[in-house]
Amino acid sequence: MEANFQIFLTLLAVLAVTALLARRLNVAPAILLLLSGIGLAFVPGMPGIELPPELILLVVLPPLIYSASVAMSWREFRANLRPIALLAIGCVIFTACAVAIATHYLIGLPWSIGFLLGAIVAPPDVVAPLAIARKLGLPRRILVVLEGEGLANDATALILYRFAVVAITTGAFSLPQASGTFVAILAGELAFGVAVGWLSLRVRHWARDPQVEITLSLLTPYIAYWIPEHLGGSGVIATVACGLYISWNGPLLISSATRLQGIFFWDLVIYLIEGLLFLLTGFQLRALFEKSKEFPLHDIVFATLLVAAIVIIARFAWVYPATYLPRLLSKRLRLRDPAPSWRAVFVLGFTGVRGAVSLAAALALPLALPSGDGFPYRDLIQFVSFGVILITLLGLGLTLPAVVRLLGVAKDGRNEHRAERESEIAARRAALAEALRSLDAITDDRELSDEVVTLLRARHETRANSLPSSFDDEAREISATGIALVRELIAIERQFIHAQLRDGNITDESRRRIERDLDLEEASLANREFRTGPL
Repeated sequence: MEANFQIFLTLLAVLAVTALLARRLNVAPAILLLLSGIGLAFVPGMPGIELPPELILLVVLPPLIYSASVAMSWREFRANLRPIALLAIGCVIFTACAVAIATHYLIGLPWSIGFLLGAIVAPPDVVAPLAIARKLGLPRRILVVLEGEGLANDATALILYRFAVVAITTGAFSLPQASGTFVAILAGELAFGVAVGWLSLRVRHWARDPQVEITLSLLTPYIAYWIPEHLGGSGVIATVACGLYISWNGPLLISSATRLQGIFFWDLVIYLIEGLLFLLTGFQLRALFEKSKEFPLHDIVFATLLVAAIVIIARFAWVYPATYLPRLLSKRLRLRDPAPSWRAVFVLGFTGVRGAVSLAAALALPLALPSGDGFPYRDLIQFVSFGVILITLLGLGLTLPAVVRLLGVAKDGRNEHRAERESEIAARRAALAEALRSLDAITDDRELSDEVVTLLRARHETRANSLPSSFDDEAREISATGIALVRELIAIERQFIHAQLRDGNITDESRRRIERDLDLEEASLANREFRTGPL
């Protein structure tokens, strides 16, 4: 027990150091974490760490999916449902079939094994490419499509994965039956996820206690995921539906105290889960390396390179027809949604990084068939899956910034961001004006003292004056200067309050209340900073 705890502390230390290094090098943390995990796995004396597949599929995956779904805009998800579905369903199935065909004819794998391997490596991971894409300031629609794809593609892949495992273990497969099951799972999980989201919000609204509400929010993704998964579904669709429902309906039912504390809580949880997940994924190379000795090295390398090439090429072969063909066939779609540039589509195709879900699915393969024979090609599938993750994460992840700069796609994103900030400033001013009109009506209806009315008007004037008139470079510079000075003044207040505490003029309880006000003001400053990404 003590040794396991020491390993856990070591992983946390490596996670923190690697995250700082990634920020200095401007590299996605997932890439350095995977490499750090590989390096740690081969350190002499370091015990091997087996990554239980149920840890990812049942424990880690639900909060990751739920958190991303809650952060996702339902309005934007619905507006981009067509490209998201084409990638999350169509591209995953197309990639799985392409891998099956290539491995059957070029390597000689049975059709069922090739399709199983395709289902495992078909879904791209969203963590690393989305983190890079946000730093690069890509257009909002690319980010929305990537995030939406990452939410839904795991469901498609895991359902295909279950079908393939059943076909291999039983020796029977019916396409009509599998199609009907797929539709039933999709409809049933959507309804169940919305029901769980509705119930969760009502219970949390009734509780009215931040600690209880945050605890319930942590339970919500597991309820949405575990029950459908136990009944033979994927659990992913239900969790996504639950998160999107809460994202859309939560602002009016979740209290401000719960929201503030919940944001910090979930940010820390997701940070730790994602970081440890990539570290532990790198650790798996040691066990896979030992298993690879049973196969000729050139066979493993050829199979890995072949499958990696297929999944990368298949994504490009899918995204261009999926983008332009529907517009060629539908004039209404062309008018409503003009075709994006080929550069934006290329960036979308270049983000096919595979992640830990693929490795978890490979590790979750049964050890033996019902007949007692070993599961065919199990070790080869696991090694190839890890190799595809490594190749795509390093190859695509490291070169994505250079590709984006070369194509000049980020410029459109920066222009969008400026327009978004202009709209935000206008919305803030309109909201303050609406509140001020309501204050006039309240003043007429109620007998309020002049002091109260003056205080409320001063609050609105202060907030209105803090807003820049526009989002040009001059306004950004003035805002940045003002924020820096306010931070400096807050630091002076902190030092003075600490001196007052040390001299015995105030109690610790008073100091904590004052510090909370200063903390909230500083957090508000960070929220008001006007950033456009790299310029």
